[in-house]
Amino acid sequence: MSVDQLRLVPVRQTLIRRPLADLAAAVATTLRQSGVLDQIAAGARIAVGAGSRGISRYAEVVAVVVATLREAGAHPFIVPAMGSHGGATAAGQLAVLRDWGIDEAAMGCPVISSMHVVALGQTPAGVPVFCDAAAYASDGIIVVNRVKPHTDFHSTTESGLTKMLAIGLGKREGAEAIHRRGAAGLREDLPAVAAAQVRRAPVLGGVAIIEDGVHAVSEVVALPATAIARREPALLDRARAMAPALPFAAADVLVVDWMGKDISGTGMDTTVIGRRAIDGEPEPASPRIGTIAALRLTPASHGNATGIGLADVVSQTLVAAMDAAATAVNVATSGFPRRGVVPAVADDDRRTLMAALQRAGCAPESVRLARIGDTLSLEHLLVSAALLDEVCARPGVVRCGEACAPLFDAAGQLMDLTAR
Repeated sequence: MSVDQLRLVPVRQTLIRRPLADLAAAVATTLRQSGVLDQIAAGARIAVGAGSRGISRYAEVVAVVVATLREAGAHPFIVPAMGSHGGATAAGQLAVLRDWGIDEAAMGCPVISSMHVVALGQTPAGVPVFCDAAAYASDGIIVVNRVKPHTDFHSTTESGLTKMLAIGLGKREGAEAIHRRGAAGLREDLPAVAAAQVRRAPVLGGVAIIEDGVHAVSEVVALPATAIARREPALLDRARAMAPALPFAAADVLVVDWMGKDISGTGMDTTVIGRRAIDGEPEPASPRIGTIAALRLTPASHGNATGIGLADVVSQTLVAAMDAAATAVNVATSGFPRRGVVPAVADDDRRTLMAALQRAGCAPESVRLARIGDTLSLEHLLVSAALLDEVCARPGVVRCGEACAPLFDAAGQLMDLTAR
């Protein structure tokens, strides 16, 4: 079975595009109109919580938040609000922020990174509550995060301000406490822990970011702390309505060029690939993908290959970029061990694709295969001839080129794989 016989056709699907015309003005305006700034006295030290995800224009949003706080007479500083990411070390979390352009020089304010937390008691259900020590010692906390569907569970509040308050600011201890009960804990405990943060820590509010279907900032909304629980569900509904998806219900093979923490907390967005790999939790009904092959780990992941276990076969190049210790910390904290299990490993891209076809039990001429750059970038993809007609029958999907075989160099690596 030779992948040299495989022919892939480029297609483009129309996704929702609603980019903000003036991001800086939108961030400053929503902050001023939210009432959050009215709670800040001159000279107040305000902690701005920043996370680890690959959010569109994230550094710009954080910089405007910092500048607007300074204009209001505050003395802002930034704290990493990312749970156990960055290898659960202060230096590692600084490095993650630096990769996104968030450091003291760029932001014009200190970045205080520490894994020290303050214990804030428990929720009524007995879940411990923790808060970053530097943030807790401040005069006020504002978190900045994207609101989107979560990769582990479905609820009225998923990934966003609530999660950053509960897990991001809680550092490793907070993340472990919530993840201890798996997906059920996330559904039930996130809101309660966030509510405890609002009551017991100096939380002023948050700035929510919503992206459109092509990963562009579509909306920013500042919310005072007391409004987060009530208003975040509506923001999630708006984000979910614009979220991209694969243009098919089932495939034999999905090839993912890049996985990584900057793309999704699970390396590959589980809502896109149709896999969660959580014991006791049902898998999404769609899409149904027989075999997933992953080829590379993004440099911004700093070796954290959480989600590698969602694939069935990976390349040696991906495994070589993996930091086993950083991955183990994140996987252990999440409580979903299957996601850290390294699947079958092939020597190069060519052999990885061959192994995927063999596992699917499909010949190159009949395999229903799709190839994507990553699970955030779904506007352009390559599909096999067996999948082409079904994909192009969907509204907004068009063929945009001729069929061609995958091109490998002398070392067996794909030549058209976009560099990161």
